[in-house]
Amino acid sequence: MAGEERLDEGEAIDRLNEALVNQYRSALQYSITASSLLGIEAQAVGEKLTEYGDEELAGARLLIEKIVSFGGEPTTEVAALEFHGQAGEALAWLIRCEEEGVEKLQAAIEPTGREGRSEALEHMLEHLIMRKQRQIDFLKRSTG
Repeated sequence: MAGEERLDEGEAIDRLNEALVNQYRSALQYSITASSLLGIEAQAVGEKLTEYGDEELAGARLLIEKIVSFGGEPTTEVAALEFHGQAGEALAWLIRCEEEGVEKLQAAIEPTGREGRSEALEHMLEHLIMRKQRQIDFLKRSTG
């Protein structure tokens, strides 16, 4: 259709890779935190954090699949990881990581355009954002 906004594949690949850097970190950071928290309250949260890490890894696979389908190469760069021995600090760090991840996913929506595959990409990104926001809400409730 004339005048239809088209998907900018090159820009989409760049933005998806930027989001992927944070997505890798999310999967790893949840695993680090879930496995290293001490104390009875932390043990209650650990299983949920492990589930979130698994979901983040699945999200990374979705981003990789989309990057490759557009003819790009997925980055192998991982955003900075941190270890925090105190549960409050570890969860606060996870919140910051996830909020940054949401921003990167949101930025990847811009070059999507209006074609069918664009709408599918946008919907996938919105689903990842929605899931991450649910996780952020849980983490914030956990930290009081």
